[in-house]
Amino acid sequence: MTPSLALTAVRFRVSNLRQSRAFYTQQLGFIPVSEPAGEVGLATVANAEPILILQERPGAAPASRQAAGLFHAALLLPSRPALGHWLAWAAGRGVEFDGFSDHGVSEAIYLSDPDGIGLEFYADRPRSAWPFAGGELAMVTAPLAVPDLLAAGAEVAPTAPLAGARWGHLHLRVTHLGRSEAFYRSTLGVEVTQASYPGARFLAADGYHHHLGLNTWGQPSRPASTETTGLEEAVFARRDAAGDTVLADPDGIRLRVRPGAA
Repeated sequence: MTPSLALTAVRFRVSNLRQSRAFYTQQLGFIPVSEPAGEVGLATVANAEPILILQERPGAAPASRQAAGLFHAALLLPSRPALGHWLAWAAGRGVEFDGFSDHGVSEAIYLSDPDGIGLEFYADRPRSAWPFAGGELAMVTAPLAVPDLLAAGAEVAPTAPLAGARWGHLHLRVTHLGRSEAFYRSTLGVEVTQASYPGARFLAADGYHHHLGLNTWGQPSRPASTETTGLEEAVFARRDAAGDTVLADPDGIRLRVRPGAA
């Protein structure tokens, strides 16, 4: 089946472009492929289209936890050994990790960039192994078997640390779950895959576990700011999109929907 939806690129506002460029390239393994004034485009392999654009907003403050916005952007590695290989590579370059989780559908590593922007690097389990309960997906948060993951990564031949990686999903902090769910269902053509996780909704197309996560953890009460560091824009490719459309969700979070194969 040809996927009908994919998160193809994200654009972040950062306070210090030089600092952020060094972090994403030297410590996370992204490769700079374009550098117009005031920004840098990053890819996971050389000579590719950028999937991450860092846009400098000098001196911008971090986003408030009381405002809607990005919770994390999640990069999907092509396999479990690839994730373990990247983990060892990044740890060797001094990356400080925020957490490690086994979600049943995937194994995930969490971290933040110099501006506190949330990131997840993860690998999926086979769909046949995904847990279900009561007719819906049953993602969990359990401890990750880090030593076992590193052992799997040790079997990978040396390669570019992010070879084959692409964005897997976007997780947003919103002020009202039902309102945001309705917007994204109509805009992206996604359906709810799990509604039982406290304070959250997970939505996807094509039977995936989630292309989009929404949460109200911490009870955010303000719309997203365009002046702080954080998510400037998320770009989704949707197979049946009528054209290149820029939208703002109910909390002012900006997304671009483009036609094309996902």
